[in-house]
Amino acid sequence: MNKGDVLAWIRRTRVVPIVRTSSAELAFRAVEALIEGGLDVLEITMTVPGAVEVVREISARHGDRALVGAGTVLDPATAEACVEAGARFIVSPALDEPTLRACLAMNVVHAPGALTPTEIVAAHRAGGDVIKVFPCDALGGAAYLKAVKAPLPHIPLMPTGGATLDNVGAFLAAGAEAVGVGTSLVDLGLLREGRREELVARARAFREACRPSDAR
Repeated sequence: MNKGDVLAWIRRTRVVPIVRTSSAELAFRAVEALIEGGLDVLEITMTVPGAVEVVREISARHGDRALVGAGTVLDPATAEACVEAGARFIVSPALDEPTLRACLAMNVVHAPGALTPTEIVAAHRAGGDVIKVFPCDALGGAAYLKAVKAPLPHIPLMPTGGATLDNVGAFLAAGAEAVGVGTSLVDLGLLREGRREELVARARAFREACRPSDAR
């Protein structure tokens, strides 16, 4: 799968669940529920205990029907380990140029983080495939994204921070390629309490909310 295929998959799904759990077992359970709910792009953060091996296991289990990526990647060595484990895209909370160069050398999609217009342009010029606008809610959420997108329509943006079922459509309408969604979707309390079907239902609701209006 080449970078174009990966980017097309992300644009098609339009929502990227961020799996940030306190254990590998909870990550596996979250992923199973998300996939059952129709969300087939998954970001496993490096804050999960044993994160690289979690990426490896999820890629082995679901690599043929889900796009598995790694998030909170802060250095080239971690990016390389994640790609070797099966990650097809790398996400970082900020622009770290050595990490970006490593991803370019591996021909792997990288979404470096940025917030201000200056940072967004710098990350794009450095070679970022899609720019993670983070924390987008700190500067106004969808309204901020729309304001940034107006002078920078050519830069693919993936806002992260503050997305909920109620406003995810507004982020997409503002010009997002896809939206990174954390705890408002991946509610670990539901898994801990044995309410797995509620997480599945939440995933389905996000999937529906993110479908283009002409595809509903």
